[in-house]
Amino acid sequence: MESFHKPIKNQKALMKFFVFSSSFFAISLCVSMLLLAKTKLVVDMSSSLQSLLRVSESDPTTTADHLVFGIASTGTAWNRRKVYTKLWWNRKPYNTMRGCVFVDTLPHEENANNNNDGSLPPLCVSEDTSQFPYTYKNGQRSAIRVARVVKETVALLNHSGVRWYVFGDDDTIFFPQNLVKTLSKYDHRLWYYVGSSSEIYDGAQVFGFGMAFGGGGFAISSSLAHVLAKVLDSCIQRYPHLYGSDSRVYSCITELGVGLTHEPGFHQVDLRGNIFGLLAAHPLTPLVSLHHPEFTDPIFPNMTTTQSLQHLFEAVNVDSERMLQQTVCYERSLSWTISVSWGYAVQVFQNNMLLPDVLRVQKTFQQWLWGDVLKGIYNFNIRELHPDPCERPTIFYLDKVFSGKDGIASSYRKHFQNCSYKEPMKKLEVIKVVSNKLYLDNKQTTRRHCCDVLPSNNAGDLMEIAIRECKYEELIYML
Repeated sequence: MESFHKPIKNQKALMKFFVFSSSFFAISLCVSMLLLAKTKLVVDMSSSLQSLLRVSESDPTTTADHLVFGIASTGTAWNRRKVYTKLWWNRKPYNTMRGCVFVDTLPHEENANNNNDGSLPPLCVSEDTSQFPYTYKNGQRSAIRVARVVKETVALLNHSGVRWYVFGDDDTIFFPQNLVKTLSKYDHRLWYYVGSSSEIYDGAQVFGFGMAFGGGGFAISSSLAHVLAKVLDSCIQRYPHLYGSDSRVYSCITELGVGLTHEPGFHQVDLRGNIFGLLAAHPLTPLVSLHHPEFTDPIFPNMTTTQSLQHLFEAVNVDSERMLQQTVCYERSLSWTISVSWGYAVQVFQNNMLLPDVLRVQKTFQQWLWGDVLKGIYNFNIRELHPDPCERPTIFYLDKVFSGKDGIASSYRKHFQNCSYKEPMKKLEVIKVVSNKLYLDNKQTTRRHCCDVLPSNNAGDLMEIAIRECKYEELIYML
């Protein structure tokens, strides 16, 4: 009996071991399957993310075809101001621009809304806004109509593939290639509100440093614009006390939790008179817009405002990205400091100027409004003009610009300043600048270019300057 029961006990132990082993294996298998599933999920998520990134990288570059413009005007102002829009609308290579000019009523002009040659955007009559309250003292109810241009532009039909909605006034002058270059830095599928503030501290302090001023223009990514359009009417009901349309748009975007992406190439130009100093010391970024041409002097001497802007666009059409880009070099034998604001003007200081001093904005203009001291404070570094005009830099304004197989050449002719110049400056009449077309890389920090003063002719009436990329460790200063 003893020999019979012993194997039975061993069998029971074996069965217990088998059950334990099976249970352990089953648990291990389940854990392994869970881990594999989790790993697969992570891999799938990673693959999806990588796929999304690949899609983003493979998307074609943003072009003007991806933009839709909403321009605010009135039936009485459009006939006078359409000349400014005609400067930039459908200019080569962008001849398929989309958008609309929103007016309160159609202009009293035969065939005013017929634009067969495409040189101007079509006219759209804004919707009635009488149901919206407006309580700003001494303000204009049109601010509500203009704010709703955002909603009405998004609602326009036959606008597929839109990446950005761009808004401005009828006297906002856009530089389309530079606008596209600026916006292409950002992913339109995310929420972006892109623009800039006023040049004057008081304006930004009153209306908001985080607000994109409408005259300088601003852009809203398509993903944000569609959401904003849905909530805009309910939102602006809360802001009857605000002054302008841009304040309302800013407030509603703020309620959506989005802040301003500041791009200094948008220019509100809350200045009066001669804005030479602002243009000649443009920030190291593409020129995107200019505003208020009717409140400032013509930017070139001996021209009307329209003629001067058309002259500026002669350079824009050749090398838009280099427009107003400031390059500084030194003529060491004469101790001259030379500042080239490409496509606009060259300044020759007859002394050694340190680079940070040259880059300051010369106060050639007048303040937008007179009043307390804050109205004369600006949001950039100012350099006061010398009281003696003959101690100021000699200015050479753009004369001609042309492009060839060897690069781009632009010439600048001396502006008469009724001063007794020393002999070298007395002879100098023309400055020729040679350069290559500028292609800015959005993935790299922009670096200012360098320039060299080339050997001059024997007569001394011509100076040649070559613009080039600075060497790796090169400094811009007088040796």
